[in-house]
Amino acid sequence: MLLPRILTALIGIPVVLAAIHFGGIVYMTFIGCIILLCLYEYGLILLAGKKPIHRFSLMFFGLLMAVVALLGRAPIPNLELPNNLYPFAISIVIFGVLFFEVLTSKRSWERVCNTFTGIFFIPWSLAHMINIRDIATYGEYLTLFMIITVWVSDTGAYFSGRFLGRHKLNKEVSPKKTWEGAIGGTLLAIGAAALMQHLFLSTCFTMKTALALGLLIAFVGQVSDLAESIIKRSTGVKDSSNLLPGHGGFLDRFDSYLLLAPLFYYVLLYVLNIK
Repeated sequence: MLLPRILTALIGIPVVLAAIHFGGIVYMTFIGCIILLCLYEYGLILLAGKKPIHRFSLMFFGLLMAVVALLGRAPIPNLELPNNLYPFAISIVIFGVLFFEVLTSKRSWERVCNTFTGIFFIPWSLAHMINIRDIATYGEYLTLFMIITVWVSDTGAYFSGRFLGRHKLNKEVSPKKTWEGAIGGTLLAIGAAALMQHLFLSTCFTMKTALALGLLIAFVGQVSDLAESIIKRSTGVKDSSNLLPGHGGFLDRFDSYLLLAPLFYYVLLYVLNIK
Protein backbone atom coordinates (compact mmCIF):
# COMPACT_ATOMS: atom_id res chain seq x y z
CA MET A 1 0.00 0.00 0.00
CA LEU A 2 2.96 2.33 0.44
CA LEU A 3 3.83 2.63 -3.29
CA PRO A 4 0.28 3.66 -4.42
CA ARG A 5 0.21 6.09 -1.49
CA ILE A 6 3.46 7.72 -2.65
CA LEU A 7 2.44 7.82 -6.34
CA THR A 8 -0.93 9.42 -5.52
CA ALA A 9 0.82 12.01 -3.36
CA LEU A 10 3.32 12.81 -6.14
CA ILE A 11 0.42 13.63 -8.45
CA GLY A 12 -1.93 15.24 -5.94
CA ILE A 13 0.48 17.50 -4.06
CA PRO A 14 1.48 19.63 -7.09
CA VAL A 15 -2.20 20.06 -7.99
CA VAL A 16 -3.05 21.29 -4.48
CA LEU A 17 -0.03 23.61 -4.34
CA ALA A 18 -0.83 25.06 -7.77
CA ALA A 19 -4.46 25.75 -6.80
CA ILE A 20 -3.32 27.48 -3.61
CA HIS A 21 -0.77 29.58 -5.50
CA PHE A 22 -3.19 30.81 -8.17
CA GLY A 23 -5.97 31.46 -5.65
CA GLY A 24 -9.10 33.30 -6.76
CA ILE A 25 -11.49 31.44 -9.05
CA VAL A 26 -8.97 28.59 -9.53
CA TYR A 27 -8.76 27.81 -5.83
CA MET A 28 -12.48 28.38 -5.33
CA THR A 29 -13.24 25.89 -8.13
CA PHE A 30 -10.78 23.42 -6.63
CA ILE A 31 -12.43 23.59 -3.19
CA GLY A 32 -15.87 23.39 -4.83
CA CYS A 33 -14.90 20.14 -6.58
CA ILE A 34 -13.51 18.73 -3.33
CA ILE A 35 -16.78 19.57 -1.54
CA LEU A 36 -18.88 17.81 -4.19
CA LEU A 37 -16.66 14.72 -4.17
CA CYS A 38 -16.80 14.58 -0.37
CA LEU A 39 -20.60 14.86 -0.43
CA TYR A 40 -20.77 12.07 -3.00
CA GLU A 41 -18.54 9.83 -0.87
CA TYR A 42 -20.52 10.63 2.28
CA GLY A 43 -23.61 9.32 0.50
CA LEU A 44 -21.72 6.19 -0.59
CA ILE A 45 -20.59 5.51 2.99
CA LEU A 46 -24.12 5.63 4.38
CA LEU A 47 -25.54 3.53 1.56
CA ALA A 48 -22.79 0.92 2.02
CA GLY A 49 -23.71 0.72 5.71
CA LYS A 50 -27.42 0.50 4.88
CA LYS A 51 -28.05 3.79 6.66
CA PRO A 52 -30.95 5.89 5.33
CA ILE A 53 -29.89 8.88 3.25
CA HIS A 54 -31.78 10.97 0.70
CA ARG A 55 -29.11 11.23 -2.01
CA PHE A 56 -30.97 13.75 -4.18
CA SER A 57 -31.41 16.14 -1.25
CA LEU A 58 -27.81 15.53 -0.16
CA MET A 59 -26.30 16.44 -3.52
CA PHE A 60 -28.79 19.14 -4.58
CA PHE A 61 -28.97 21.07 -1.32
CA GLY A 62 -25.33 20.27 -0.54
CA LEU A 63 -24.47 21.93 -3.85
CA LEU A 64 -26.64 24.90 -2.88
CA MET A 65 -24.83 25.26 0.45
CA ALA A 66 -21.47 24.93 -1.31
CA VAL A 67 -22.32 27.63 -3.85
CA VAL A 68 -23.63 30.03 -1.20
CA ALA A 69 -20.67 29.40 1.09
CA LEU A 70 -18.11 29.75 -1.69
CA LEU A 71 -19.68 32.86 -3.22
CA GLY A 72 -19.88 34.45 0.20
CA ARG A 73 -16.24 33.72 0.93
CA ALA A 74 -14.56 34.73 -2.32
CA PRO A 75 -14.68 38.28 -3.71
CA ILE A 76 -16.05 38.21 -7.26
CA PRO A 77 -15.97 41.42 -9.34
CA ASN A 78 -19.35 43.05 -10.03
CA LEU A 79 -21.20 40.51 -7.84
CA GLU A 80 -23.25 42.03 -5.03
CA LEU A 81 -24.70 39.46 -2.64
CA PRO A 82 -27.63 40.30 -0.33
CA ASN A 83 -26.86 40.43 3.38
CA ASN A 84 -29.52 37.82 4.16
CA LEU A 85 -28.23 35.25 1.64
CA TYR A 86 -26.99 32.80 4.29
CA PRO A 87 -30.17 32.58 6.40
CA PHE A 88 -32.25 32.43 3.20
CA ALA A 89 -30.19 29.50 1.87
CA ILE A 90 -30.36 27.68 5.22
CA SER A 91 -34.14 28.14 5.28
CA ILE A 92 -34.41 26.71 1.76
CA VAL A 93 -32.30 23.70 2.76
CA ILE A 94 -34.38 22.96 5.87
CA PHE A 95 -37.65 23.30 3.94
CA GLY A 96 -36.40 21.30 0.95
CA VAL A 97 -35.01 18.32 2.86
CA LEU A 98 -38.16 17.97 4.97
CA PHE A 99 -40.42 18.54 1.95
CA PHE A 100 -38.84 15.69 -0.01
CA GLU A 101 -38.90 13.46 3.08
CA VAL A 102 -42.64 14.04 3.48
CA LEU A 103 -43.12 12.95 -0.13
CA THR A 104 -41.36 9.60 0.39
CA SER A 105 -43.41 6.48 1.07
CA LYS A 106 -41.32 5.40 4.10
CA ARG A 107 -40.54 8.49 6.14
CA SER A 108 -37.51 8.40 8.41
CA TRP A 109 -36.21 11.01 10.85
CA GLU A 110 -32.86 9.19 10.82
CA ARG A 111 -32.66 9.80 7.08
CA VAL A 112 -33.41 13.49 7.63
CA CYS A 113 -30.63 13.77 10.25
CA ASN A 114 -28.10 11.90 8.10
CA THR A 115 -28.90 14.12 5.13
CA PHE A 116 -28.71 17.34 7.16
CA THR A 117 -25.34 16.30 8.60
CA GLY A 118 -23.79 15.93 5.17
CA ILE A 119 -25.35 19.10 3.77
CA PHE A 120 -24.23 21.40 6.57
CA PHE A 121 -21.06 19.77 7.86
CA ILE A 122 -19.07 19.24 4.66
CA PRO A 123 -19.74 22.33 2.48
CA TRP A 124 -19.82 24.86 5.29
CA SER A 125 -16.69 23.57 6.99
CA LEU A 126 -14.53 23.16 3.90
CA ALA A 127 -15.60 26.54 2.50
CA HIS A 128 -13.60 28.15 5.32
CA MET A 129 -10.50 27.13 3.37
CA ILE A 130 -11.52 29.91 0.97
CA ASN A 131 -11.58 32.38 3.87
CA ILE A 132 -8.04 31.50 4.84
CA ARG A 133 -6.71 31.84 1.28
CA ASP A 134 -8.43 35.23 0.89
CA ILE A 135 -6.70 36.80 3.91
CA ALA A 136 -4.86 39.84 2.57
CA THR A 137 -1.07 39.58 2.15
CA TYR A 138 -0.62 36.29 4.01
CA GLY A 139 -3.49 34.19 2.62
CA GLU A 140 -1.38 31.92 0.43
CA TYR A 141 1.24 31.36 3.12
CA LEU A 142 -1.30 30.73 5.88
CA THR A 143 -3.10 28.19 3.68
CA LEU A 144 0.20 26.46 2.99
CA PHE A 145 1.00 26.59 6.69
CA MET A 146 -2.22 24.80 7.62
CA ILE A 147 -2.19 22.23 4.82
CA ILE A 148 1.51 21.33 5.03
CA THR A 149 1.29 21.02 8.82
CA VAL A 150 -1.61 18.58 8.38
CA TRP A 151 0.35 16.63 5.76
CA VAL A 152 3.38 16.39 8.04
CA SER A 153 1.18 15.40 10.99
CA ASP A 154 -0.55 12.66 8.97
CA THR A 155 2.72 11.34 7.54
CA GLY A 156 4.45 11.45 10.92
CA ALA A 157 1.54 9.67 12.58
CA TYR A 158 1.50 7.02 9.85
CA PHE A 159 5.19 6.13 10.11
CA SER A 160 5.41 6.59 13.89
CA GLY A 161 2.43 4.33 14.36
CA ARG A 162 3.73 1.78 11.87
CA PHE A 163 7.17 1.39 13.43
CA LEU A 164 6.61 2.42 17.07
CA GLY A 165 2.91 1.93 17.66
CA ARG A 166 2.03 -0.26 20.63
CA HIS A 167 -0.91 1.40 22.41
CA LYS A 168 -4.20 1.85 20.56
CA LEU A 169 -5.59 5.39 20.49
CA ASN A 170 -9.23 4.37 20.11
CA LYS A 171 -9.67 0.80 18.95
CA GLU A 172 -13.42 1.06 18.42
CA VAL A 173 -13.19 4.16 16.19
CA SER A 174 -9.88 3.67 14.38
CA PRO A 175 -8.16 0.31 15.07
CA LYS A 176 -4.83 1.20 13.42
CA LYS A 177 -4.21 4.54 15.12
CA THR A 178 -1.92 4.52 18.15
CA TRP A 179 -0.83 6.95 20.85
CA GLU A 180 2.74 6.67 19.57
CA GLY A 181 1.57 7.66 16.10
CA ALA A 182 -0.46 10.59 17.41
CA ILE A 183 2.45 11.89 19.48
CA GLY A 184 4.96 11.42 16.66
CA GLY A 185 2.70 13.20 14.19
CA THR A 186 2.13 16.06 16.62
CA LEU A 187 5.84 16.58 17.30
CA LEU A 188 6.68 16.61 13.59
CA ALA A 189 3.79 19.00 12.91
CA ILE A 190 5.11 21.43 15.52
CA GLY A 191 8.57 21.20 13.94
CA ALA A 192 7.12 21.84 10.47
CA ALA A 193 5.18 24.85 11.79
CA ALA A 194 8.36 26.29 13.29
CA LEU A 195 10.24 25.81 10.02
CA MET A 196 7.53 27.47 7.94
CA GLN A 197 7.34 30.42 10.34
CA HIS A 198 11.08 30.91 9.87
CA LEU A 199 10.90 30.57 6.07
CA PHE A 200 7.92 32.73 5.10
CA LEU A 201 5.77 33.83 8.05
CA SER A 202 8.26 35.53 10.37
CA THR A 203 6.57 38.91 9.78
CA CYS A 204 3.08 37.48 10.40
CA PHE A 205 3.45 35.94 13.85
CA THR A 206 6.13 34.92 16.34
CA MET A 207 7.84 31.56 16.70
CA LYS A 208 5.93 30.96 19.94
CA THR A 209 2.66 31.50 18.08
CA ALA A 210 3.80 29.16 15.30
CA LEU A 211 4.49 26.40 17.82
CA ALA A 212 1.06 26.89 19.39
CA LEU A 213 -0.61 26.83 15.96
CA GLY A 214 1.31 23.69 15.03
CA LEU A 215 0.03 21.98 18.16
CA LEU A 216 -3.51 23.22 17.49
CA ILE A 217 -3.48 22.00 13.88
CA ALA A 218 -2.09 18.58 14.79
CA PHE A 219 -4.55 18.08 17.65
CA VAL A 220 -7.71 19.33 15.92
CA GLY A 221 -6.75 17.66 12.63
CA GLN A 222 -6.45 14.26 14.34
CA VAL A 223 -9.71 14.77 16.24
CA SER A 224 -11.42 15.69 12.94
CA ASP A 225 -9.97 12.55 11.36
CA LEU A 226 -11.43 10.46 14.19
CA ALA A 227 -14.79 12.20 13.79
CA GLU A 228 -14.97 11.04 10.17
CA SER A 229 -13.86 7.57 11.30
CA ILE A 230 -16.92 7.41 13.58
CA ILE A 231 -19.14 7.73 10.50
CA LYS A 232 -17.22 5.00 8.68
CA ARG A 233 -17.08 2.61 11.64
CA SER A 234 -20.81 3.02 12.29
CA THR A 235 -21.42 1.82 8.73
CA GLY A 236 -18.68 -0.83 8.61
CA VAL A 237 -16.80 1.02 5.86
CA LYS A 238 -13.00 1.19 5.81
CA ASP A 239 -12.48 3.96 3.21
CA SER A 240 -14.85 6.61 1.87
CA SER A 241 -14.01 5.39 -1.68
CA ASN A 242 -11.10 4.05 -3.73
CA LEU A 243 -10.70 7.14 -5.91
CA LEU A 244 -7.24 7.88 -4.46
CA PRO A 245 -5.12 4.70 -4.47
CA GLY A 246 -3.38 4.20 -1.15
CA HIS A 247 -5.31 7.07 0.44
CA GLY A 248 -8.94 5.92 0.20
CA GLY A 249 -11.24 8.69 -0.96
CA PHE A 250 -11.36 12.48 -1.02
CA LEU A 251 -13.29 12.58 2.26
CA ASP A 252 -10.50 10.52 3.83
CA ARG A 253 -7.91 13.03 2.62
CA PHE A 254 -9.81 16.17 3.61
CA ASP A 255 -11.44 14.93 6.82
CA SER A 256 -8.81 16.72 8.94
CA TYR A 257 -10.08 20.08 7.67
CA LEU A 258 -13.75 19.52 8.57
CA LEU A 259 -13.18 20.68 12.15
CA LEU A 260 -9.85 22.39 11.57
CA ALA A 261 -10.54 24.90 8.78
CA PRO A 262 -13.26 26.90 10.61
CA LEU A 263 -11.35 26.87 13.92
CA PHE A 264 -8.03 27.85 12.31
CA TYR A 265 -9.69 30.70 10.41
CA TYR A 266 -11.41 32.16 13.47
CA VAL A 267 -8.25 31.87 15.54
CA LEU A 268 -6.42 33.87 12.86
CA LEU A 269 -9.25 36.38 12.64
CA TYR A 270 -10.22 36.95 16.27
CA VAL A 271 -7.29 35.75 18.38
CA LEU A 272 -4.33 36.81 16.23
CA ASN A 273 -6.23 39.62 14.47
CA ILE A 274 -4.91 38.61 11.03
CA LYS A 275 -7.33 39.81 8.35
